[in-house]
Amino acid sequence: MKGERPFIVLGVTGGIAAFKAAELCSSLVKKGCDVQVIMTENACRFVTELTFRTLSQRPVVTTLWDVPEWHPEHVALANRADLFIVAPATANFLAKYANGIADDALSTFAATYAGPAVIAPAMNPAMWCHPACQANAALLAKRGVTFAGPVAGHVACGADGVGRMMEPEDILSIAEKFLHTP
Repeated sequence: MKGERPFIVLGVTGGIAAFKAAELCSSLVKKGCDVQVIMTENACRFVTELTFRTLSQRPVVTTLWDVPEWHPEHVALANRADLFIVAPATANFLAKYANGIADDALSTFAATYAGPAVIAPAMNPAMWCHPACQANAALLAKRGVTFAGPVAGHVACGADGVGRMMEPEDILSIAEKFLHTP
């Protein structure tokens, strides 16, 4: 660990499973981690910034443009982070991460971060099974990214199959393998 307490960057993308990320954030804080949340614009449509600010007790990063001090925020966070978790991770985020696209705060952070990452995909089963999504996931796994799911089940759009985000406690169990919490 770089500091006394593990410093986790929790990325939240725009899927209905974003509400589960609040439980994950709370659990990480209870485990003694400092959590910095980065939300995409679409994530803010599903759950509020205030939710994560309250749970993490830190300002939430939602844009590259509003930083309190001059310094490249994504680079500073990447240098400090012990672990990067994205829950939920949409097909859009997987494509950006796999292909180095850096067009928002979360994907820009991902493009600068070189440490361990745990990604919890959540999407329609047809999206998860699409060859492009599978190729992106395979590329990320080859680069050392750890996948937490997805799992089979019923998803919000009414479909059944592999695409459901793992439960927060299961994601936490995977993340703990990378942490040495007090």
